Amino acid sequence: MDVQLDPSRLPRHLAIIMDGNGRWATARALSRIHGHQRGLEAAKEVIRTSRELGIPVLTLFAFSSENWRRPPEEVTALMDLLRIHLREQLSELLEHNIRLTAIGRLGDLPPDVREILEEVVERTKGNDGMILNVALSYGGRSEIVHAVRRLVADLAQGGRLSEPSVITEELLSAYLDTAGLPDPDFLVRTSGEFRLSNFLLWQLAYTEIYVTPTLWPDFRRADLIEALADFQRRERRFGQTSQQLAGDLAASPR
Repeated sequence: MDVQLDPSRLPRHLAIIMDGNGRWATARALSRIHGHQRGLEAAKEVIRTSRELGIPVLTLFAFSSENWRRPPEEVTALMDLLRIHLREQLSELLEHNIRLTAIGRLGDLPPDVREILEEVVERTKGNDGMILNVALSYGGRSEIVHAVRRLVADLAQGGRLSEPSVITEELLSAYLDTAGLPDPDFLVRTSGEFRLSNFLLWQLAYTEIYVTPTLWPDFRRADLIEALADFQRRERRFGQTSQQLAGDLAASPR
């Protein structure tokens, strides 16, 4: 039976931890690189589906700051895949009005990868359709520390370091890598692992979380729609009670 989604209740910002490429490959006696290649196909389908559904922002956790510890040959292959994919997808991003942004310690990327990434970001910056935000060499704790350092430096330069009351959640958010983007409404994690893996630790404070045992290379359009249907069945209270929410809805003008 087809799942019917309510277009008015889709997440403004969908974030995905794409996990399970290695396990998918190992289960089939294939190389981990083959798993990453298949995972790339899953990412393409999820991007396409998100755009067709009208989700404004999609963030994909592509490579963590901890992933640099993996075997050098795997890291090199992942960087090669990233460089090739960015070059190949530029025309599709332009055709479908998708803006590419990136978060993380981008300076850690190999120069040739960083160069093509910067080119695609620059050439799509005028697109005003879906935002595709890719987390590369990203770590949530590192992001927060870097944001605090920049915030403190700016306060010191402005002579306001002795006024701690000026530091608010809104101000700190403006120094994060995701400044200007709404916090994720919905996080999907594949492969059945129940952890955040140092991903968007500040931004996920009130995010609805969905964990599926499906390994990322097998995650397709139907899986995403099933996850979004689960999101639409949830009641998001943000610290309030169901009765309070009902009262707010009843009081709101129609």
